[in-house]
Amino acid sequence: MEEYYNIADDLQMQKKHLYTQRLCYEFSMLDPININKRVELIKKIVNSIGDNFIIEQPFHCDYGYFITIGKNFYANYNLTILDTAEVEIGDNVFIGPNVNIYAATHPLDVERRNQNLEKGIPVKIGNNVWIGGNATILPGVTIGDNTVIGAGSVVTKSIPSNVMAAGNPCKIIKEL
Repeated sequence: MEEYYNIADDLQMQKKHLYTQRLCYEFSMLDPININKRVELIKKIVNSIGDNFIIEQPFHCDYGYFITIGKNFYANYNLTILDTAEVEIGDNVFIGPNVNIYAATHPLDVERRNQNLEKGIPVKIGNNVWIGGNATILPGVTIGDNTVIGAGSVVTKSIPSNVMAAGNPCKIIKEL
């Protein structure tokens, strides 16, 4: 039996979620030229982030403290990370616009889903990865080092290192 939890029952998690939402809102509404404040807010939002990063506005996440990001990171406009479990992003990762990374999932069974149950399954993105715009990374996926995910892909299963993969569902196109 899969372990789900009811987020509505955890007031501490609700408070953390609202706190993070407020920080994401503040970050997303900042004047883009206010780079120092943008950096300061991202460092408050995520658990850890390496040197030399840019996250374009807007940015959305659930809690932030499950997110770790390596150095030399770039995320284009409108990155959304549903971090109900660990989301680990390596060094030298480039993410196109409108990318979604989901660690959150819900039961397939309608009766259990209607009980507000969810669970988090970690997502890991390796080093030197490029994720094209409008891609969606689903819970439990690992993307290997030096891999390219094509624009518009829906990554439902893990993708190994050193490949180009694309499509819905995302499949290996060629080795790199």
